[in-house]
Amino acid sequence: MNLVSKDFVALPAIDAVAVAQEGKPSISVIGLGYVGAVSCACLAHLGFHMTGVDVSLEKVRLVKEGRSPIVEERLGELLAEGVRLGRIDATQNLVAAVLSTDVTFLSVGTPTAPDGSCDLTYVRQASRAIGQALAMKDAFHVVVLRCSVPPGTTLDCVAVEVAAASGKTLGVDFGVAFNPEFLREGVAVADFYAPPKTVVGASDARTEQIVASIYGAVDKKIQLCSIPAAEMVKYVDNVWHATKVAFGNEIGRLCKSLDIDSHEVMNIFVTDTKLHLSPYYLKPGFAFGGSCLPKEVRAVAHLAEARNVDLPLIQSLGVTNHRHIAEAARLIESLNVKRVGFLGVTFKPATDDLRESPTLELMAMLEAKGATLRVYDPNLRFNDNLKGQIAYVRHACPSQARVMDNIEAMCVADAAALTEDCDVVVVSHATDEFRAAVAARRPGLPVVDLARLYKQLPDNDASYQGIAW
Repeated sequence: MNLVSKDFVALPAIDAVAVAQEGKPSISVIGLGYVGAVSCACLAHLGFHMTGVDVSLEKVRLVKEGRSPIVEERLGELLAEGVRLGRIDATQNLVAAVLSTDVTFLSVGTPTAPDGSCDLTYVRQASRAIGQALAMKDAFHVVVLRCSVPPGTTLDCVAVEVAAASGKTLGVDFGVAFNPEFLREGVAVADFYAPPKTVVGASDARTEQIVASIYGAVDKKIQLCSIPAAEMVKYVDNVWHATKVAFGNEIGRLCKSLDIDSHEVMNIFVTDTKLHLSPYYLKPGFAFGGSCLPKEVRAVAHLAEARNVDLPLIQSLGVTNHRHIAEAARLIESLNVKRVGFLGVTFKPATDDLRESPTLELMAMLEAKGATLRVYDPNLRFNDNLKGQIAYVRHACPSQARVMDNIEAMCVADAAALTEDCDVVVVSHATDEFRAAVAARRPGLPVVDLARLYKQLPDNDASYQGIAW
């Protein structure tokens, strides 16, 4: 019988001599809960000298004795090892812990406030205490926030509180960073040593280097980004996990109503890592469309309704998709322009398929408000196939019938002709041809990008805006 968990990973081997030569920073960890205790134990195994801090005398006592304050596989053995090797201590005195270390990890609770917001009371309290300690030391100190918090918290709360209490200057006397944790309770030690990703957002290059170096032994591909992006990544991760759970449960309820084994269905579903468990479909852009997704979302929602099964997540997909199209219309209307030119009108690039293209729905919304429309799409050929699609769209989407009646007359010969004959360019497809057209447009011509033309957004271009960036 195999008694080893599939999440089991071997602990990294540590060379004691090498550790002594590396000059690793000493680290204090404020909060000895599920994140703090694991960080304390795992980093101690990597050779760091750790000081745990908690208001709970019981947690402090257990960690000082090398015993785990929580139920977590392998945590006790690592804490015991750290205490035995003199790498782990614990205290209730936060100020003393900060004074005796180089880096402070902040892992305190961030409960939900009565209004649904994130309660930052403990974050503020700990930040002030850190600042009081920094007022008494001269060395550069790094404060690393690891709690789940709203974007802006690290710079607008932690850094501000530390600076106010210490009288020190951010980037000169101390640095701050946000370093989200991705530890699953129950296998947190395994996750620490084999992380799905390591993300660091820092206030300055020195802080970035110090924090990134802490994880060098467990991750060679640390992802560096802005602090707000790092804060948001943590929220996005957990909302996505919650979405997956809710989606799986809704499929389960629908399958049960149809007397289908939901696990048989989903076991097959998850074998597809090319599309289902990949970056596909997860990058912000324009609304979904085409011959499959819209009609099959409607079909599943109708099937659930017919079986009297309530699936609020799936049934809301069409609603949120329509609101995304409406947001594009709002952005364009806010420019107060008359002539709107579209680069790309099929439901995605490299196809001539017009069926349920969200761009057509957007065009219909704007035309209903009096806009004059122009279109360039190199894939549109007005042959029998396209005429059949136009008839299909007129039948399936009555709101787009007027656009379908006039689409051939709206088309121009090339991208240059379109940019010359409009007051705003709306980009629906991210192609090299359209990138070149946008780059060559006349100065000041507004662009509304629905497709994310560029990985790096244009600098200082007030005439360019995206729908979700």
